[in-house]
Amino acid sequence: MWWFQQGLSVLPVALVVWSAASFVFSYITAIVLHHVDPLVPYISDTGTIPPERCLFGIMLNISAFLGMATMYVRYKQVYALSPEKPKIIKLNKIGLTLGLMSCFGLCIIANFQKCILYYIHVLGACLTFGVGAIYMLVQTVLSYLMQPEVHSKDIFWIRLTVLLWCCSSIVSMFVSSVVLYSGLYGTNLVQKLHWDPRENGYTAHLISTISEWSLAFSFLSFFLTYIRDFQKISLRAVVSLHGQSLYNAPQSFVGDEQALLVAGSI
Repeated sequence: MWWFQQGLSVLPVALVVWSAASFVFSYITAIVLHHVDPLVPYISDTGTIPPERCLFGIMLNISAFLGMATMYVRYKQVYALSPEKPKIIKLNKIGLTLGLMSCFGLCIIANFQKCILYYIHVLGACLTFGVGAIYMLVQTVLSYLMQPEVHSKDIFWIRLTVLLWCCSSIVSMFVSSVVLYSGLYGTNLVQKLHWDPRENGYTAHLISTISEWSLAFSFLSFFLTYIRDFQKISLRAVVSLHGQSLYNAPQSFVGDEQALLVAGSI
């Protein structure tokens, strides 16, 4: 049995590989068709113009679904490991809620492009990255509370390091974006897909785009830390029948009706 076949480890693996592929394929398509500049464009810019927009949208929607599945399994795992610890149970529920909100934000990013509906796209980005960062914080705190009985100290420090990476990328992206879109370097920069290195504001633009890519891959790196945990869990569905028939009428009523028919035929 391969390592990714153990338990449900295939879920975080699929999430990371598929999400990274959605960024890379959209980027390659946009570069080949000369829709964006090769040097570190915004991730959203690589999914603005057809046909890469279609590829970007459908792949990110699938990533959102994989993300929800991964976060739900993580929620069930933490609950099963700490069923009698109220603090952990509460944080676990908060984490699941934040995670689902982050995945919903990813759907918004996928379906509302930056150059068409900018403010809705920004809302999706805030849900995905802002709320997602808080989800990472909650999971890091849970890892701290569950050590050393359930988690090792190593996994806590790894998740804390990735969380700090994520937060530094958010700060860098926010500051450079505020400077870039402050009006000092012109207006309508949201629609701008091609930049000249000699233009004013190019440095702020480059810092902002690099920070966005760094932020995205910090999220993917965090989900990589779930692989070993997911090797030790499996879920199964239990079928519970509420009756032996799929008719709406109660079984006793059907039996009485059949008895009357028999009696009437005598």
